[in-house]
Amino acid sequence: MVMHYMVRGRVQGVGFRWYVHREAAEIGLRGWVRNTVDGCVEIMAAGTPEQISELHAAVKNGSRGSRVDAVMKHELTESEGDALGPFQIEGAW
Repeated sequence: MVMHYMVRGRVQGVGFRWYVHREAAEIGLRGWVRNTVDGCVEIMAAGTPEQISELHAAVKNGSRGSRVDAVMKHELTESEGDALGPFQIEGAW
């Protein structure tokens, strides 16, 4: 299963990407997380339906200091996740 998320709220500058990275890596997902220019955080994740559900719950809860106002998600085709490697933060350094 491959999911794309856009997370709105106070999610930049509060450790949210690092939180998502830690949660996704612990769950065993492939993919990435990154900030967007409009103040959101974008996530692409691939794994089993159970793993994706676990990530979705973590994203909705958010990290300490963050505030998640909305989580928009849509499922992608399996082939769109073929190139995804170990979960990483894009644009972090």
